[in-house]
Amino acid sequence: MSLFKARDWWSAVLGEKEEFDQGCLCLADVDNTGNGQDKIIVGSFMGYLRIFNPHPIKTGDGAQAADLLLEVHLRDPILQVEVGKFVSGTEMLHLAVLHSRKLCIYSVSGTLGNVEHGNQYQIKLMYEHNLQRTACNMTYGPFGGVKGRDLICIQSMDGMLMVFEQESYAFGRFLPGSLLPGPLAYSSRTDSFITVSSCQQVESYKYQVLAFATDADKRQETEQQKLGSGKRLVVDWTLNIGEQALDICIVSFNQSASSVFVLGERNFFCLKDNGQIRFMKKLDCSPSCFLPYCSVSEGTVNTLIGNHNNMLHIYQDVTLKWATQLPHVPVAVRVGCLHDLKGVIVTLSDDGHLQCSYLGTDPSLFQAPKVESRELNYDELDTELKELQKIIKDVNKSQGVWPMTEREDDLKISAMVSSNFDSVSQATDVEVGTDLVPSVTVKITLQNQVALQKIKLSVYVQPPLVLTCDQFTFEFMAPEMTRTVGFSVYLKGSYTPPELEGNAVVSYSRPTGIPRVTQCKFRLPLKLVCLPGQPSKTASHKLTIETNKSPVSLLSLFPGFASQSEDDQVNVMGFHFLGGSRVTLLASKTSQRYRIQSEQFEDLWLITNELIIRLQEYFEKQGIKDFACSFSGSMPLQEYFELIDHHFEFRINGEKLEELLSERAVQFRAIQRRLLTRFKDKTPAPLQHLDTLLDGTYKQVIALADAVEENQDNLFQSFTRLKSATHLVILLIGLWQKLSADQMAILEAAFLPLQQDTPELGWEETVDAAISHLLKTCLSKNSKEQALNLSSQLSMPKDTSRLKKHITLLCDRLAKGGRLCLSTDAVAPQTMVMPGGCATIPESDLEERSMEQDSTELFTNHKHLIVETPRAEVSPLQGVSE
Repeated sequence: MSLFKARDWWSAVLGEKEEFDQGCLCLADVDNTGNGQDKIIVGSFMGYLRIFNPHPIKTGDGAQAADLLLEVHLRDPILQVEVGKFVSGTEMLHLAVLHSRKLCIYSVSGTLGNVEHGNQYQIKLMYEHNLQRTACNMTYGPFGGVKGRDLICIQSMDGMLMVFEQESYAFGRFLPGSLLPGPLAYSSRTDSFITVSSCQQVESYKYQVLAFATDADKRQETEQQKLGSGKRLVVDWTLNIGEQALDICIVSFNQSASSVFVLGERNFFCLKDNGQIRFMKKLDCSPSCFLPYCSVSEGTVNTLIGNHNNMLHIYQDVTLKWATQLPHVPVAVRVGCLHDLKGVIVTLSDDGHLQCSYLGTDPSLFQAPKVESRELNYDELDTELKELQKIIKDVNKSQGVWPMTEREDDLKISAMVSSNFDSVSQATDVEVGTDLVPSVTVKITLQNQVALQKIKLSVYVQPPLVLTCDQFTFEFMAPEMTRTVGFSVYLKGSYTPPELEGNAVVSYSRPTGIPRVTQCKFRLPLKLVCLPGQPSKTASHKLTIETNKSPVSLLSLFPGFASQSEDDQVNVMGFHFLGGSRVTLLASKTSQRYRIQSEQFEDLWLITNELIIRLQEYFEKQGIKDFACSFSGSMPLQEYFELIDHHFEFRINGEKLEELLSERAVQFRAIQRRLLTRFKDKTPAPLQHLDTLLDGTYKQVIALADAVEENQDNLFQSFTRLKSATHLVILLIGLWQKLSADQMAILEAAFLPLQQDTPELGWEETVDAAISHLLKTCLSKNSKEQALNLSSQLSMPKDTSRLKKHITLLCDRLAKGGRLCLSTDAVAPQTMVMPGGCATIPESDLEERSMEQDSTELFTNHKHLIVETPRAEVSPLQGVSE
């Protein structure tokens, strides 16, 4: 059927993953322009109402921005849209939107734009009816012979007809024997409603009979209806069609005759007003929608029938006149006048493909070539087939399912960090308070074994560290080729980075087209962000790391940072970060302890991490493999919670500032529109200080924009400091509970899930969800807690109290023997193995309060986090060195 295709005049795809049905499409002059041009009204089950006025530049163009007159999200699913005279006192057309529990009447109007943006369209709610029963469909018309207005009849899911006389509710009637609702239509000539019941019968009910029947405030039995007041609801006529109906449509030839068209699952029927069959047609394919309309020929009716084979058939009575192919399965079809083009066929699919088309032909110029007929030698074919099967079998035996020629070492990547600073520092546009900001050179070497294409090297370091160049691209690398690229790293911001580790990632394509990715990590020197400084005897934050080996001289651990070069046993060392903060490191000569102290809690992280890494490297060089560190002090949760609150405060301020900026921007645009109207007026009017108000609003907008930018910078710095503190807390928990590498990885994934904050997803809610998941899985007490479901939607919390309680509870359960794991087999109630048991997850504020009181003994709020020995009072430096 390639010859007969629907010629695409205009098309659009509506939304993403939205659903539509036969009542979701309507064509009418909804904005009452009076020029005879229809608009396309579409509603979706997701609640979106769209109005289109197609104006294609040339045939087949997609939807332009100006074609969409209006798009509104009404929140509730839209079951059906209709246009009629639904408002009393006027004969203007209004839009009726049927929701499952509500009927809304809107007026659609457009205003001429003062600027080049074009006209503006809006909808105004005229009135609405809240339905007591769930709606299924509706129909409208001049019920009872009224003139100049339309009444609405809604059919509920339990078979009740609810009639609304515009702004007021008239009555409701239950259809006798109704089980499931069917399609509903109104015939104005006979003043009756026609539907198809679940008994597969076409039934007709007179409006007068419905109006005078027994009231249906509640469903009554037949015997009660006989004995009660009022008349029984009697059907006018019935016709058994033997199948369920998809839709009903009524077409009038003239004032004396009309036809009732019923689309069944396998046939479509044409009935007279009294229920007699005028004709019927058996369909070859399963239909999806239909639309009868008056034919040009006298006394005949044309019918458009869409089916599930992407076809649209046009029948004249029972004769197939045309068949055209559509790109989708239509669930609704309408015919209207669009852009002075009469008879445009508008179709809508269930996934939102809206198309305006006309009938035509698209002839194919292809001619199939003649096939040379020859006799087949089946013996030769069998021999060739056996040889090919043998080749395939041998290949599978030698190489398996996947070819073994592709190795993981197609490309080797290595990084080398220079041991010395650049002779000329590459640091430009730095925000650090000192003039001496060094830079160090990093070289990345790529060695490939085979020919590679589209090689892209990306390098990433933790801010405020920056690179002079972070992207390198090579179109082609020949086999056995080596490429080396270099760049410099330096500190740009006035705060400390959370990590000194960088990552280089290479993506490339093999000659076969298969994409691959490989990476390597490199570590930057501590001296890039830190200078030797004077040790401090007083500090607000201290922590002590214990080891199982004899203490090591800090001079051998940190060469280049000691000021007393003549003393081999340096046990005090100061570090001065380029951002301005200072950290002091003390090593005990006798007790195998190391103390780190600083004025800022987050600044302890880098020196603590460097100390542990350098201790491990030192003892590995000595051949000692059982070196271990531990932490036995109190967990510094109070200091950590202060950083969390500080970060959350910037997030709250950011939302408030953006809301104020949005309000001032709306005010600014409103003043601009008024001024523009005054300036364009032929008879100038006084400005009434609008120019002063515009200038003041502009200054407020600029000030708020600057405040938003400043808050974003502060939020980024706060998040960087929070990441440093989080790394430190994870490290202390691992040393405290002697966690394995896998358990440490779980902790890092739970506490550091984001590289940066975004307005849609923040650190607090993400970490709270991850920790709650751990508490209800591997750290749960019993299977009842494991069955609890977490909320699937993350949103910004009102405060950080819940997060802090969950972090405290996580440490409490780890202290009582809980262990982290991701295996489902290991997620079992841990009351049999944990010493002392484990507290349940609090499900109320009272229970959380009691849990918090129980855990205060374990987690103190002191800022001096050190295990003191029973000695006389000495200075902090002397207390560790003794």
